[in-house]
Amino acid sequence: MQLRTLDVGCFGGGTGLPSLLGGLKKNPWLRLNAVVTMFDSGGSSGQLRDELGVLPPGDVLRCALALARNEREARRVLLSRMTMPEHLRLRGHTGGNLLLSMMEQYSGDFLAAVDGLRALLGCAGRVWPVSIQRSTVCAQYADGVVACGEVEVDVAHNRGPSMTRLWLEPDAHLHPAAAAAIPAFDAIVIGPGSFFTSLMPILLVSGTAQAVQQVRGPVILVANLLTEGRGMAHFTAADAVRRVGEALGRPVDVLIANTGTPSDETLERYRGENKLLLQLGDVPSTCELVTGDFWKGDIARHDRRRLAEAVWAVLARRMY
Repeated sequence: MQLRTLDVGCFGGGTGLPSLLGGLKKNPWLRLNAVVTMFDSGGSSGQLRDELGVLPPGDVLRCALALARNEREARRVLLSRMTMPEHLRLRGHTGGNLLLSMMEQYSGDFLAAVDGLRALLGCAGRVWPVSIQRSTVCAQYADGVVACGEVEVDVAHNRGPSMTRLWLEPDAHLHPAAAAAIPAFDAIVIGPGSFFTSLMPILLVSGTAQAVQQVRGPVILVANLLTEGRGMAHFTAADAVRRVGEALGRPVDVLIANTGTPSDETLERYRGENKLLLQLGDVPSTCELVTGDFWKGDIARHDRRRLAEAVWAVLARRMY
């Protein structure tokens, strides 16, 4: 076996992608590239987008922090929220969101701002915004209702009707730098993360599918631990495999799925939020299945070390 450094593209956003990055960054044989969703419309990111006209910084910030040389200290400082009563417009924003937004306004270029933040934090990898065009996630449901905005789509999942269509309004195009980088990746890892608001929007960006189709190595999908609302009550990991494959125009090669179960108290708490354990379903025979206990504690979050080891096991077997 001849080892070499692998360029791995990790697609997603929210809290799932930073957890994956934080586990993988310790592997000396991996060079990480986070391709991050840019359609956050809620919280501090959404407010900064609406008030300052900047791109929503939250998902990019969390990925940069996960790759930081001193992640714990960087998170402590840059994820703290402003509480100064004399500055009402700053109240509730994280220091990191404000810093990245300020750097974007100063440089006039969001990617330059991201690279500046990477240098400041000593990040072990690159962070690519999937697009810098302002766009909104929209969804239509079986009863004809349409929801627009990441928060609104998340809320709509809880009403009950299943989603029939998902799109970006207006269309967004893949950032040229990401378009140039992705075809050279050795492999792609998608997820974990909110399926319809963090993962699928990246794949709907014009140019993403074409870029991923040029990647020679495997596409690996990390299944979520739970469903997301009443509208996804019957959604399975196999459904995720099929939807991702359809969006990319190439099949998912490997599915990493959880078989662990938390305590009854934890399951009951999430059941009260209409979130159930994600079932495996009928996974296509063309997709390799890797399973294990990835549940950590009482919070629905993958154990970052176990997940990183599972991804590395797949890459080592398939790439060397």
